[in-house]
Amino acid sequence: MQFSVSHLPEIQFGSGKIALLPAVITQFGHQVLLVTGGTSWSKAEWWSPLLQSLDAAGIQYYQVKVDGEPSPELVDATVKQFYRQNIDVVVAVGGGSAMDAAKAIAGLLKINKPVLDYLEGVGPELKYSGPSVPFIAVPTTAGTGSEATKNAVLSRPGENGFKKSFRDDLLMARVAIVDPDLLVSCPPAVIAANGMDAVTQLMESYVSTRQNVFCNALSEQAIQRAAKGLLALYQSTQDDRARENMAFASMISGINLAQTGLGSVHGLASPLGAFFPIPHGVVCGSLLAQATQLNIQVMLQREPENPALESYFRLSKIICDRQFTDHETAFKSLINELWNWTHALQIPGLAGYGVKESDIDRIVQNVSPSSMKTNPIKLTDDEIAAIVRARL
Repeated sequence: MQFSVSHLPEIQFGSGKIALLPAVITQFGHQVLLVTGGTSWSKAEWWSPLLQSLDAAGIQYYQVKVDGEPSPELVDATVKQFYRQNIDVVVAVGGGSAMDAAKAIAGLLKINKPVLDYLEGVGPELKYSGPSVPFIAVPTTAGTGSEATKNAVLSRPGENGFKKSFRDDLLMARVAIVDPDLLVSCPPAVIAANGMDAVTQLMESYVSTRQNVFCNALSEQAIQRAAKGLLALYQSTQDDRARENMAFASMISGINLAQTGLGSVHGLASPLGAFFPIPHGVVCGSLLAQATQLNIQVMLQREPENPALESYFRLSKIICDRQFTDHETAFKSLINELWNWTHALQIPGLAGYGVKESDIDRIVQNVSPSSMKTNPIKLTDDEIAAIVRARL
């Protein structure tokens, strides 16, 4: 019963909460840098009324668009452009990419230093001491949980690419406005990938070597809602309950990953996302069933007393919505259900993004050590490679 919880943003959750944004902004000032995703938000029925509400509140805003996963170059260019503008608050309206970019920008606007100075595993890794411009997160997708984390994930794609975090408590959003109604405009493929990202984060935090009773209580509720909401939301964004369930599941996944760490899927997502043009959620959705199957198999063989097996047993009951009398049946049912989700959501394999057998060694050698450290069992390089190989 020992655990610690780092600070969280003020959370405003519920249908219609987007109406609070102008009042929340003006707590910090009237000069706003608005960071959004690429294009889908501009077609949403809520976008024009939102801008009108900002105008009516006397809020002056500059807009930056993040098309694709954010890079250090995008962050640095934005900081260079706006650091003399006396920005009072940075607001992200979008998915995880917009929020990650906004966190990093908010953290650097007042000090005007390159983000590579602070990126983990890249450059000098200087200690960040702020000050950061206040940051408000407004997610329009359900998956990353970035509205509740303190890390900004940045990527430089390509042969020698990387996907690393700028991470500090000072980057945490002051306020997160989580309005399930904003998911109405989310495309099905994004719902599928991001939803599987949320499920992966919830499951990996639940079986993490740092799992705790506080986060587990949240995870159990969130996983139950994701199991009911993911396929329903994929089929129709008009389903109010499905939107609420997935917005909640996503938010909790972000809270929990920050406290407990993740596992092998996210360990592999780092090099896969850096070396190949694979959306993060697609990596999670593609690997989750296979990685879960391997974790359980290896623990049964090498560590049959590993407490994570009981965690997977509880997950089986929640996700499959049934009681089991034996672990073998439960584990088979859990893995089958995860594969059913993968196929129903039309999550592709890795080969379609250019991943080949000859790439596997390089991928394995570049897995994220922080995520692999909290996987419930230490996997060998061959076992990690087997996860990737099975999904080519």
